Amino acid sequence: MNDPLSEPQNRPGLLARLRSSFLTGIVVILPVGLTIWLLWTLAGWIDGVVLPLVPQTFQPEKYIGINLRGVGIIFFLVFTIVIGWIAKGLIGRSLIRYAETLVDRMPFVRSIYSGAKQLAETVFAQSERSFERACLIQYPRKGIWAIGFVSTEAKGEVAGRAETSSPLLSVFVPTTPNPTSGFLLFFPQEDVIELDMTIEDAAKLVISAGLVYPNAKDPTKPPRNA
Repeated sequence: MNDPLSEPQNRPGLLARLRSSFLTGIVVILPVGLTIWLLWTLAGWIDGVVLPLVPQTFQPEKYIGINLRGVGIIFFLVFTIVIGWIAKGLIGRSLIRYAETLVDRMPFVRSIYSGAKQLAETVFAQSERSFERACLIQYPRKGIWAIGFVSTEAKGEVAGRAETSSPLLSVFVPTTPNPTSGFLLFFPQEDVIELDMTIEDAAKLVISAGLVYPNAKDPTKPPRNA
């Protein structure tokens, strides 16, 4: 009787090994290539917008004879830093107030400017106001769970008119695969399960549509707000 342990194991053929190596190579190359292509394209787009506004005297192409991609980014960064430095001073603040007074007199322009300013302040200027933690909530109905991000405790009229016995938390529920869009919902604190995973890990989970999970935690560990 032949010992099954002594029989040689079936090894994959040459084509199967080549196919496996090819797929592994694609997994390694695709993210790197896509990242480089996006950065290269973004640099070219910024150059196309910024460089036409720069006097020919200051453009390096005039002196070295070649168009260096990314020079527009350098000009943009320097210009933005200078504008920010001026805006922090007394004269800069006065000029900004005067310009905003003029904009307030233009109905259509006023709406565009106020919306753009609010968006810029939310994304850049108010860096201290970020999501506090990731959470798990039942949405859009009981029994269906969704990843959310707790931003702050509800205040003002929203908290006053909501008939809850516990504090009300504002939770941003992102959409997949674009986490920058989603829904702002308000939940009683007892309905919000705080997660141990970081904001970055929760965002990866949302963006990947559940394909990329953070390191597994102990499921027997009670939640933070238990």
